[in-house]
Order: sequence, then C-alpha cells, then structure tokens
Amino acid sequence: MGLKHPKGPQKKIKDLKIDPLFVQEGDGTIPRDRLGQDETDPDLAYQIVHDELMLDGNARLNMATFVGTWMEPQAQKLAAETFDKNMIDKDEYPQTADLEMRCVSILSHLWNAPDVDKATGCSTTGSSEAAMLAGLALKRRWQHKQKAEGKPADRPNIVMGINVQICWEKFANYWDVEMRLVPMEENRFHISAEEAVKLCDENTIAVVAILGSTFDGSYEPVQDICTALDRFEEKTGIDVPVHVDAASGGMIAPFLDRDLIWDFRLPRVASINTSGHKYGLVYPGVGWIIWRDAASLPEDLIFYVNYLGSNMPTFALNFSRPGSQIVLQYYNFLRLGMEGFTKVQQYSRDIAVHLASEIENLGPFELITRGDELPVFAFKLKDEIDNFTVFDVSNRMRERGWLIPAYTFPKNREDLAALRIVIRRGFSFDLADMLLADLKRQLPLLERQPEPVHDEKSGTGFHH
Repeated sequence: MGLKHPKGPQKKIKDLKIDPLFVQEGDGTIPRDRLGQDETDPDLAYQIVHDELMLDGNARLNMATFVGTWMEPQAQKLAAETFDKNMIDKDEYPQTADLEMRCVSILSHLWNAPDVDKATGCSTTGSSEAAMLAGLALKRRWQHKQKAEGKPADRPNIVMGINVQICWEKFANYWDVEMRLVPMEENRFHISAEEAVKLCDENTIAVVAILGSTFDGSYEPVQDICTALDRFEEKTGIDVPVHVDAASGGMIAPFLDRDLIWDFRLPRVASINTSGHKYGLVYPGVGWIIWRDAASLPEDLIFYVNYLGSNMPTFALNFSRPGSQIVLQYYNFLRLGMEGFTKVQQYSRDIAVHLASEIENLGPFELITRGDELPVFAFKLKDEIDNFTVFDVSNRMRERGWLIPAYTFPKNREDLAALRIVIRRGFSFDLADMLLADLKRQLPLLERQPEPVHDEKSGTGFHH
C-alpha cells in the first residue's frame, strides 16, 4: 500500500489521448496508472514524460533547497558514464570503492581527525542516512559502557535543538531514543551550551550540534558546547560525546571560517556528517559520515558480507545504491582543491550577504540572519506590516518561477514567520539581481492589498 498524498486521495487521471499524427495503431490512448498492453515508441514515451515534467519548478530557481542543482559538463559526462555502477559491488568495481575511501580520507584530513592514516567513515545516500549511522554508533557505544558498569541500558536519550532536521526525529523514533529538545527563546534560534547541558544525564548518548541550521543558516556553538560538557564531566563524572551535524557547514567552514574550532580538534567530537549533495556540490544522492577514530565506531555494528566473491565490511542502512555520486564527489575534490572550494563557497556567501543587504534596504523586511555563515539567510516582515504576509510574498514570487519558502518557526517562536533564501553553486550575481528586481516589482502590489491573502495553511506547499 502506498503512502497517501498529504492533501488527501488524488483524483484518478484519465488515460492519455495521443496526438493522432503520432498514432501508428490502436485507439491512440495510453494508460497513465497501469501498464499498457502494448509497447510504446521510445521517442513518444520520452516526449510524454518530458512534457509532464515541464510542470515542475525550475531547479535553478529553487531558493528553498540546499541540494545541488548544477555541475560542470565534465561532471555530467562522468555521471552518464557511471550510472550503471552499483557501489556495493566493491569486488566488481574496485576503483569506485577506492575513490570512496579516498573521499573518506580527504574529509578526515579536512576535519582534522587525529589519525588520518586510519580514516574511519563511509559514503551514504545523504545526511539523513549518515545521521542514522552516527546515532546508532553513539547509542551502541553508550550501551556497551552502561553494561560494562553494570547499569541499565534501556532508556537512552539524545540532546539537540528543536531546529534539527527531521532525520533526527526519525532516528529517535525508529531506534527508541528519547529526544530532548532545547526550544528557541526570543532571538536565540538554535541550541546554546548552557541549555544543552541542563538536559544531559548518565543516559545521554550524545549532544548533537548543527553546523548550519536549516531554519536560518546560523552555526551552533560547537566549541562552547564541548567546553560546557567538559565542565559537566568534571562535576558529575558523566562523559557525553558530541556529534556535529555538518550537513551544510562541513563543506563551508573549512574553507571560509578556518579559525572556527568545530571539528575533531575538539576531543569531545566523536563523529561528523555532511551532505556531498549540498555544499559538497554534487547532484542528489550522496552523504558522508566520518568517525573520530576506529574506536568511535563499535565493531559489532559492522557486517562482513560474502557477496559476489568478496568478503566486504559494510555499515549502512541501504545495500545497492549508485556509485556515480561517489565518482562525482571525488571529481569535485580533484577538480577544485582547497583553492577552488574556497573560491566557489566565497562567491556563494558574497551573493548571500549582498542579497540580504539589498532586501533589508527595501523597507518592509527585517533580517534574521545575514548569510555570513552558511550562504543562507532568513528574513521576516516588520511588525507594523499587517496587510500582507510572508506567505503572500512567497506566492507572488512563485508567479515568476522563484521558489522562496515561507514557514513558521517551532515551539516558543511559533509567532515568527519567515522567508529563507539558499545560495548555492550555479546561482550568480546576475540571477540575484533578477530576483531582487522581481521582488521590487511585487512589493507595490502587495502593499496595496487591504488585508493578507495567504497564511501558513493556504500559502505555498513548503513545510519546514
């Protein structure tokens, strides 16, 4: 049974009537939601699917997504050449497997792992799977420690801010871990060290710190959290590790914020994840999880699979999956190096800061963040604006093809509704100026509205 559409059951679509010029035999109809009796010409099948997909939004104008929407032609060529590689078949595709481990080594160096010659990590389908694996390792380490000390190991908890991505809610739900959330308060939109420690006890498997909140693009204070947990351990004897969810910031901070201490230079950081398909600049389908050292990944979580003539170690939620994104990640590492990544990410941040400043100068808007951490910024309407909403702004901009999400913040700040713009590779200053011009054109129409048209329920379909 498939999952129901969130807006309820969809009306059944009638069979497709084909242009008679292209009908060679039969009655000229093709079923849409069941298999047809006969074959369809490949060019005709392509054209039908191609035409329907025109109704999707333009990915390059999607200011909601963090996921990569542009790669160089050479990368696209490599992707086409490697679509058929199954990365789990390491015996059949040993070079793809080698590229995966080179990427693990590169990230271990980039994040200052203490023993880079024994880099421990793997690729995943994205940061969600990486977070699950990190959480599993943290839970199992805690269980081993509790049992060794003769203590119960049946009530684990994990501490994080309420702004975490939904993958952490899934982890806590699927693996029976109590989720202890630090709420937002006034102008603090993510976790603080003080509030995190208040929720810790001997059953805490970890504190999760986010290097780049999806709500507003801000970094959480990883070093402050580690320092607070050091003091907590001195006082209580309880050792709580930290996992850094660096889905976006893990590929920004090493290049643009080199003085920021957030990674394995902090002894309390046990693991870090990132999305290769976000600021790793790859098309959707790849993430990475790196552990501090081999001791941070319990051996009993690793499976050794005799598969197609090779005895392979594996730690993953998926088995078969594409190898092409791993190839593309290595291409980016090889192609850009430190200098290239720095240039690319700095360009994105420069656009974000510029666009945020220009939007602030328009008058009705107030910045929440300025794009000077992640190349991402959030903004709201000033309190005195009462005849249109951020949801009205989002819908107006959609008329020109711009997908700018409007959403409300979570517990303790449900009163705050904001717009967010994500800048990533492939978005230029030229596009930024066009977005700004379209926003300027819409403002007089919005300002003439007698009252709001859209709210959270009737606005665009984006849900944070």
